[in-house]
Amino acid sequence: MSTARPSKIVARTGDMPPTGKREPTAYRSRDWMAAVASIGTCVLCGQYGVQVAHRNEGKAKSRKNDDCLTAALCPACHTEIDQGKDLTREERRARMDKAIVLTLQALVRAGRVKVSNE
Repeated sequence: MSTARPSKIVARTGDMPPTGKREPTAYRSRDWMAAVASIGTCVLCGQYGVQVAHRNEGKAKSRKNDDCLTAALCPACHTEIDQGKDLTREERRARMDKAIVLTLQALVRAGRVKVSNE
C-alpha cells in the first residue's frame, strides 16, 4: 500500500449524469480508488488492511458499478457481503450500503472530498 496521500477528490456541481433511457458510462477514477484504499482500516469492523469493494446491486452483467460506490472493507467483511451464507441478500445489501456511507464519511472527515462550483 502506498503511503503517498492521494489528491483531493473534487465534485463539481455541474457534473450531473445525463438523464434519459441510455445508461451513462460508469464513473472510473484512480484517485477515488486510491483515496478509499488509503483509509487503511475496515469501516465496518476496524480491521487493518482493506480492499476497495464495489457495490454489487444494480451492476450490469460483466461491469462493476461506479467507482464512487465503493467501500473500504477488510477481506473478511468483503467476502461476507459478496458471498456470505449467514446473511440474506437484503442484509448483505444493507451492510454494503452502510459501508459505502461510512467510507464517504471517512473520506470527507479526512479532507479528501471537496465540493466546488468551478
